Amino acid sequence: MTVRVPAKLIVFRFSVVYFVLFCLLNTYIPFAWLGVVGRWVRRYVSPWDMSLTDPVTGWVGRTFFGVDAVQHRDSGAGDQAAVWVLVLCLLVVAVVVATGWTAWDRRPTHPRLTAWFSLFLRLCLGAQMVGFGFAKLIPTQMPRPSLAHLLQPYGDLSPASVLWLQVGTSPAYEMALGAVEVVAGLLLFFARTTVLGAVLCLLATAQILLLNMTFDIPEKLLALHLLLISLVLLVPYLRRLLDVFVRQRGCAPLSPPSLFADERKNRVATWFVAGLGLWVALGSGYDRWVVWQEQHGAGSPRSELYGIWDVREFTVDGQLAPPLTTDGTRWQRMVFERPGSATVQRMDGELVPVGADLEGGRLELAETAGPFATLSTERPTPDLLVLRGELHNRPLVVTLERRDLDSFPLRGRGFHWVQNYPYFR
Repeated sequence: MTVRVPAKLIVFRFSVVYFVLFCLLNTYIPFAWLGVVGRWVRRYVSPWDMSLTDPVTGWVGRTFFGVDAVQHRDSGAGDQAAVWVLVLCLLVVAVVVATGWTAWDRRPTHPRLTAWFSLFLRLCLGAQMVGFGFAKLIPTQMPRPSLAHLLQPYGDLSPASVLWLQVGTSPAYEMALGAVEVVAGLLLFFARTTVLGAVLCLLATAQILLLNMTFDIPEKLLALHLLLISLVLLVPYLRRLLDVFVRQRGCAPLSPPSLFADERKNRVATWFVAGLGLWVALGSGYDRWVVWQEQHGAGSPRSELYGIWDVREFTVDGQLAPPLTTDGTRWQRMVFERPGSATVQRMDGELVPVGADLEGGRLELAETAGPFATLSTERPTPDLLVLRGELHNRPLVVTLERRDLDSFPLRGRGFHWVQNYPYFR
């Protein structure tokens, strides 16, 4: 006699194998549980380091797809070939294990496993949402446009840069997005608010996935899995949600299976999970606050020559160079923002990042091949800069005037309640 196995049981077993493996092998997810300690651990191990699976993904990639699918450790992109191959491997493993599991185990339900699996997904999704949320709530993920970006033509920007700069231009909007993600994540750490948290996570991750797909952000796989985890958490509640919001019917409370048979242990687990949520929030908030102070806040380091400087006169070998777009030697502007770096804008508009060592009024500019200019700096007025020295061993004198940053509408336009006409420029 053939015993018919319910499809939902097979799907459940497949989901357990697949999502547990994905969440554990995608090291960024469990890394978030480290809280404050994570900032110390990050000095030695990157949260994106998935090289443990390189032997498997590398062999599968070379054998079946003709690509060397190993992780690029200098990249934080989540859509690398290695990750796509890993997902394929996990799908195969989940199908095989779920098939063998079903053939061996004839139990119709797994109440205790269901409880633990649900808790595992809550912890994974909640930690990710809290971490990503704080990166926006303390606006460090998408910072304000740099000074060099103010000079870059819109058409030269990639879709990813457009999204990053669009969100970063409005810190209040970015913080609002982050607040939603933080709240959604924290709600998952409390049993009574799991459904509400999962609904908010579903909406938030759907928006994230849409942006990643339409602006070509290399985190499509992670966003998709976070959305799927939100759906998995909501599956037991879908009929009740449909009754309440669509059919306008009464909804009986759902009693989810307990982690333990002992009620005291269940209470301890509840408090532990809530404490873990606060630990993750503290770690994420602290980490982003430190990043803000070091890189984006008022106390972050700035170049002594901070600003965008327009070249008024450019003299080489004693000859004044006219501002011709065909001149490959003359500069159009210089940009100083962070210590140790600068950007030179050529006459054709090209922005060239260079090293800028400024010490004791002496400025040394360097490219990858080495230093190309050694200059002394003079500041007759705060907004006037004179550079004297050598450029490629040729005498050089450059006079520059600092530009008012509020002259850029992107920075100086501000907010207006009353607008008789829309302002597009």
